[in-house]
Amino acid sequence: MGLSKNVLAFTDSNFDTEVLKSDTPVLIDFTAAWCGPCKLLSPIVDKLADELEGKIKVGKVDIDNSPNVTARYGIRGVPTVMVFKNGEAVGQHVGLTNRETLLKLIENA
Repeated sequence: MGLSKNVLAFTDSNFDTEVLKSDTPVLIDFTAAWCGPCKLLSPIVDKLADELEGKIKVGKVDIDNSPNVTARYGIRGVPTVMVFKNGEAVGQHVGLTNRETLLKLIENA
């Protein structure tokens, strides 16, 4: 997936530890290898991860590899970006978006 070093891979097995128990807000990009718009969103998410290093945690969930997390949060379309804070989902955007919208999601968390 060409991840930035600041973008983590969240999975069914590490989601609770990495996301729900995180001390900092977490931005998650729910994505899939076959999804065209996801490929366009990916560099935006990677760049945000680099810019906001230390302030928020950024990661991606491959919906095909992590069906439990995907089902738990009712992800029906990709890309879907969610922001978690203190174990709660506090923001969500479905579909391809831009940097400004993602920043607003983070700021509102």
